[in-house]
Amino acid sequence: MTQIQLSETQTVILTTACAREDSLIFPVTAPIKGGAVGNVCKSLLKRGLIEEIPAADPNTVWRHDEEQGPVTLRATALARSALGLGGETIAADTDDQPKPGPAPAIGRKGTKQATLIAMLKRPEGATVQQIAEANEWELHTVRGVISGVLKKKLGLAVTSEKVPEVGRIYRIEE
Repeated sequence: MTQIQLSETQTVILTTACAREDSLIFPVTAPIKGGAVGNVCKSLLKRGLIEEIPAADPNTVWRHDEEQGPVTLRATALARSALGLGGETIAADTDDQPKPGPAPAIGRKGTKQATLIAMLKRPEGATVQQIAEANEWELHTVRGVISGVLKKKLGLAVTSEKVPEVGRIYRIEE
């Protein structure tokens, strides 16, 4: 079985939907706005990870269809499989869903973001200087990625502590 690759935003949106009793995509809690939400949803629709269903709640409307009226989006069994979630199914799904695979990791392997996350998940954590050297970044870039991408976009809990003679150490607690 081929592993479905998901972006961080797609993973957050699908995980949130699958955690809901009705598996609805909306309201989206991922920290993205406007057209980006539409683009992510269109991509997930095209891949069969979400499906359109009639909307019962006006707060969950994705679009209005001339024949169906208000339409919303719901995670499919394929989404659950792609996330590695097993046992739970949504009402309209059948028993012939694919076997769940391993949960996708945040970020693609071999990227600077993956390197950063791996460094921060080490028990000893990492300093801004260590991350800058490993990724060939400026110090301000490291601080920006930690606060903007890791904390705000991905919602990771990055902690820091000041250690005498070493400086500030950043970590991601698992």
